[in-house]
Amino acid sequence: MALLASAAARLGAVSGVDPGLDALAERLGAIVVESQDLAAELGDYGERLAGEDGSLDEVERRLAATERLVRKHGGSIEALLVYAARARARREELDGVEVALAQTGERLTRARVELDRQVAALHDARELAAPRLAEAVRGQLAALAMADADFDVALSDRPPGPGGGDMVEMLIAPNPGVPAGPLREIASGGELSRVMLAVITASTAGDPAPGENAGGVGMGVGRGEDENVSLEKATLVFDEIDAGIGGHTARAVGERLRTLGETRQVLCITHLPQIASLGARHFSIVKDTSADPTLATVVQLGEPEVVSELVRMLGAEDTDTVARRHARDLRKAA
Repeated sequence: MALLASAAARLGAVSGVDPGLDALAERLGAIVVESQDLAAELGDYGERLAGEDGSLDEVERRLAATERLVRKHGGSIEALLVYAARARARREELDGVEVALAQTGERLTRARVELDRQVAALHDARELAAPRLAEAVRGQLAALAMADADFDVALSDRPPGPGGGDMVEMLIAPNPGVPAGPLREIASGGELSRVMLAVITASTAGDPAPGENAGGVGMGVGRGEDENVSLEKATLVFDEIDAGIGGHTARAVGERLRTLGETRQVLCITHLPQIASLGARHFSIVKDTSADPTLATVVQLGEPEVVSELVRMLGAEDTDTVARRHARDLRKAA
């Protein structure tokens, strides 16, 4: 701008000497004015840049920070923008976290109070029921060839859970003079089955019979004849329940199994005719060791085959008329 102004001054000094030179001087004067305007506008633009971003160092710092974020969150500007949207949404959720924590704490306190109330109520109910159940089971055991056995139900504390705050332990002393211990540890297979039968019989006394909104399909030992009745209660399986018993005791065991079969599906594996004769349905299980691999076959028996199986259980030949008549009498008595 200084050089242009100097040139314009020199041309002005010879104004009027040459018309051609005067025309050039006029054009130069216009260029001087335009350069002044351009200088002013460039200055304004520079000031606006300084006001927006501060400096080139600031711009480079922001670019470097952006590059680090791109590398950390997806490798592209698009992925970085998606991450930023998720982060903003999460920040909005956390804005109210203190209120949510306070509300949750209040609900948790109320839930703990209700839990304590229900745990205490359940404990009280168990304390009332335990001695009654123990007495009823002892009465049942007396009819199952375990008259000398002592049975009890013990309660101990444990951390509250879905089953309450009690550890319920069934204790048994199979013989007099022997300290009672946990049923799960000291009972033999046959004793365990009989105690299970006694507990279930005692605890289900008064259950509705089939046709009174109770499920049960007789199978093995059972009397539920209606195939369309739904199984609303658990199937019970008894094995070795006849171990060490016979005679009237075996009959008593069979009758209790039959009673359970009126409201539940009961499966029983037995070698005693007194028990087997009371079953609603009978199956023969035969193992063939000559097959490779060994093959077990289960066949449902009709009434003639049931009588033949009872004769075999009685230790007689199929042609023994006395044993066959006894087997028929057992079936009739059922």
